[in-house]
Amino acid sequence: MTINIKKCTFEDLGLLQEISVETFNDTFQNQNSPAIMKAYLDRAFNLKQLGKELLNNCSEFYFIFLNKEVAGYLKLNFNDAQSEKMGNDSLEIERIYIRGKFHKRGLGKYLMNKALDIAKDQNKEKIWLGVWEKNENAIKFYEKMNFVQTGTHSFYMGNEEQIDFIMTKTLI
Repeated sequence: MTINIKKCTFEDLGLLQEISVETFNDTFQNQNSPAIMKAYLDRAFNLKQLGKELLNNCSEFYFIFLNKEVAGYLKLNFNDAQSEKMGNDSLEIERIYIRGKFHKRGLGKYLMNKALDIAKDQNKEKIWLGVWEKNENAIKFYEKMNFVQTGTHSFYMGNEEQIDFIMTKTLI
């Protein structure tokens, strides 16, 4: 089993969109109406929006490969790109998305370790993320990685408000 992580470039935009839609849909379609899912996917993962995110100097995307096949990706936000005002001493993990057929192979841990390495290299004091309160598997994973719930924030799927737990890990 060969695992590699590669920083995404603008040339990866189409593949990034494909994986974004696939993984988000697979994870959340059973808990949301088709209309709400379509509206969110069309807004959050259209090529213009993803292109803007890829070109943001305060965001980074990384593909993870298993045996040369793209298995998922990581999105990190720094400084003003963070979805909550957490300060410049923080790094946000906005997305760890793994394709369904690659689940349960430890790839999320590889991406988490990549995020932690980047945060430490940039002398960040903490790393944080938002996770839907009903995503029990993800919450358990983050707890195993020593993240603790430090707050909540609203996440909107269409007009429907959902609650995300803010989970934080102190690095110093």
